[in-house]
Amino acid sequence: MLAVKNLYAGYNDTDVIFDINLEVQEGESFCVLGPNGCGKSTLLKSIARIIDYRGIVTMNGEDISALPRKALAKKTALLSQSANPAGAQILFPYTVYETVSMGRYAYSQGFLKDLSAEDKIIVDEIIKKLDIWEIKDRMIDELSGGTLQRVFLARTLAQTPDLILLDEPANHLDLKHQIELLEFLKVWVKENGKILIGVFHDLNLARLFGDSAVILNNGSIAAAGRINEVLKSEILNAVYGINIYAFIQKSFDNWK
Repeated sequence: MLAVKNLYAGYNDTDVIFDINLEVQEGESFCVLGPNGCGKSTLLKSIARIIDYRGIVTMNGEDISALPRKALAKKTALLSQSANPAGAQILFPYTVYETVSMGRYAYSQGFLKDLSAEDKIIVDEIIKKLDIWEIKDRMIDELSGGTLQRVFLARTLAQTPDLILLDEPANHLDLKHQIELLEFLKVWVKENGKILIGVFHDLNLARLFGDSAVILNNGSIAAAGRINEVLKSEILNAVYGINIYAFIQKSFDNWK
C-alpha cells in the first residue's frame, strides 16, 4: 500500500501542492485529475522523490525518504510527461532493446551490460507485451512519437517496481493504441500486485483506466473516491467550470 500524508511540495521555495493525503492499494489503478496547473505532475514528482517535499510517503509502511536511490528505483518508477516531448532531439540514441534494458539498471552491476538471465527474460517479456519486439534492434531516434512512448513505458515497466507513476501515459498515441495500452496496464497491475498512479487530462480515458481517483484544484484535493463517483461529483463541475459528466454522457450517447 502507498500512503501519502500531509504532503507539501513545489519549486523555488513556493508550494504548489498542499496537505495531500491519500492511500492506494495493491492492484489498484489510480487517477489524478484536474485542470492545467493544479499540481498533478508535481504530486507524481514528489512521490517519486524527484523533487523535495514535506510530509510522509510510505510504501507498505516503509518511509521512502530513507531509501538509497537504487533501492528506491526497485520500488518506484516515474514516466514523466516530458520523457518524450513531440519533436524532441534525442542526444544519446540507443536501440529499442538497449533503452528498455536501462530499466534493469538498479539490478545490474553495470550500464547496459551484465544483465542476468532473469533480467533478459523480464526485458524480452515486456518488449513483446508492448508489441515492439519486431523493432527491438532499431535506433530510438528513428521512431515516431507514439512508438517511442511505448518504448519509454516498456523501460519503466522493466524496473518491475511496486509503484509506477505515469504522467499522461497515453500521450502521443492514436486512439487504438491508447485503449490497448490502458487495458494492458490495468490488467498488468492487478495480475502482478502493483500500484499504478496516472495523471490524465482526458476524463474518458480516466474512466476506462481508473479504479479510484482524486481531483486536484489549486494544489489541494477537491474530491476523492471511486472513479465513477468522482466523475459524477458536483465538485468536478466546479473545478472545471462546466458540467463534465453531462458532457461525457452526451459524447457516449451520440455514438449509440
